[in-house]
Amino acid sequence: MQLTPEAASLYKGITPGPYLDLEVSDTGQGMQSLVLERIFDPFFTTKEPGKGTGMGLAVVYGIINSLGGTIQATSQPGRGATFQVLLPIATGSVPAAEPEVQPQLSKGTGRILFVDDDQDFFQTGQRMLARLGYEVLAYKNSLEALREFQARPRHFDLIVSDQTMPGLTGLELAAACSKLRPDIPILLCTGFNETVTPEKLLAAGIREVVLKPFGLHQISQIIKEALKK
Repeated sequence: MQLTPEAASLYKGITPGPYLDLEVSDTGQGMQSLVLERIFDPFFTTKEPGKGTGMGLAVVYGIINSLGGTIQATSQPGRGATFQVLLPIATGSVPAAEPEVQPQLSKGTGRILFVDDDQDFFQTGQRMLARLGYEVLAYKNSLEALREFQARPRHFDLIVSDQTMPGLTGLELAAACSKLRPDIPILLCTGFNETVTPEKLLAAGIREVVLKPFGLHQISQIIKEALKK
């Protein structure tokens, strides 16, 4: 859309010109006017204490504003809400991006005990570790993985385990394995940043927490560093 000077004056902090107009609406419970006035304020939230920080829309507002655009919302109780985002359309040529140079994979050798109950990541993780040159023994069941490690604790050079699993969590599995072999390096993988204290990680013998999803180059470097310690 093309904003004339008159039209641009209806919005805060933008100048006339061509804009991309994006509108998103929902059919939710809507908002009272007092809430609507503050939804972009940092730390403002209608959630209970501990249920949210109120930074989501403030961050969105900051990003859009830094691009020279604006965002505004309209809502009524019981009638949902509509968010309108205006972003300036770039004019002129855009320089071609230089191709990204991928770092070299840090391949290695050794035996890895890999534990993850998620079917998709169970297969993906095995392929990634095998591609890096490691011999992988994989389990979906953390109790079975523990029994395997108990049977031959010196057989493995590294453990890579998911955190949230039925049976034993990754922390519990790591602690049990560390009791049998305190020198075994262990990497704990998780799909979100859980509230696990550094003291608990240290006590369980965990060398590092890896957030999912991780890339091949990222995990290759992490494993290399873990095996060196």
